[in-house]
Amino acid sequence: MAATFGTAYGVGQGMGPVVDDEPPARHDAHMGAASGQSEHPGEPGRPGHSGHERAPAGGLQISENGYTLDLRTPRLAAGRTAALRFAVRGDDGRVVTAFRREHDKELHLVVASRDLNTYRHLHPTRAADGTWSIPVSLPRAGDYRVFADFTPAKKGAENLTLGTDLAVSGSYAPQNLPTPNTTTTTDGYEVKLGGALRPGAAHELKLAVSRGGRPVTDLQPYLGAYGHLVALRSGDLAYLHVHPNGEPGDGTTAAGPGISFTATAPSSGTYRLFLDFKHDGEVHTAAFTVSTGGAAAAPMDEAPHESSGAHGH
Repeated sequence: MAATFGTAYGVGQGMGPVVDDEPPARHDAHMGAASGQSEHPGEPGRPGHSGHERAPAGGLQISENGYTLDLRTPRLAAGRTAALRFAVRGDDGRVVTAFRREHDKELHLVVASRDLNTYRHLHPTRAADGTWSIPVSLPRAGDYRVFADFTPAKKGAENLTLGTDLAVSGSYAPQNLPTPNTTTTTDGYEVKLGGALRPGAAHELKLAVSRGGRPVTDLQPYLGAYGHLVALRSGDLAYLHVHPNGEPGDGTTAAGPGISFTATAPSSGTYRLFLDFKHDGEVHTAAFTVSTGGAAAAPMDEAPHESSGAHGH
């Protein structure tokens, strides 16, 4: 099926996985609250619907707490590299130019396809006028979601995750959500998932990294941590961003093979988890599909499952 979809001064350039003015924030779990107006009112799992959200979900709104994500590049062409440009506007309509540095960056950008087969974790450059930009290449046509995770520098401002849609034109071939898995491989690494993701209650997720059958015990800090985890809910792509328990240099957190997170799902459902970790100077992304309604992740003894979460550096 073919379809066409339509619709200086740098402060931290660089592409993270495809999947300091102030001290870095603690690496506690956090997620954007969905308290403002939704782009899709009345849909299940979104604010304004009578469904049972057990915890706030992030990334479902283009505007929240007086801030709006202004996407200057509403469409891209599949397979072609082009600049993705955007800005954040305040409630006065002006472009925001001051952000609090968190996890070594002023803003974290995530781009994911609606079918959750393509994922990018990016770190764009901000120009003096507040416009952010970064080169992006997305492999397949379809509908995508763009998430901006940031904290304005304004006193008392909270962390926000704003989201908006991006169209990628080209020949479109629908893909199914990858099947649930607790073991995946990426770039020659095997990553195993243990623990559980549950709605309305905090649970530990444990991930273990190995290569060539040997545990990796020398993970490198990436954005001030040994790993970063983003979870996206299948369907509406509600966003959950958590950071590991512990951090490099705290005297208790080992540099692998295990990375521990504490997370709470905003509702029951199926989620796609993307783990970013750094080893031998390269950032890698491991992807998992999990269901909050099923049993906890199995013991880490399953056969490898090839990860489909792409990444760039």
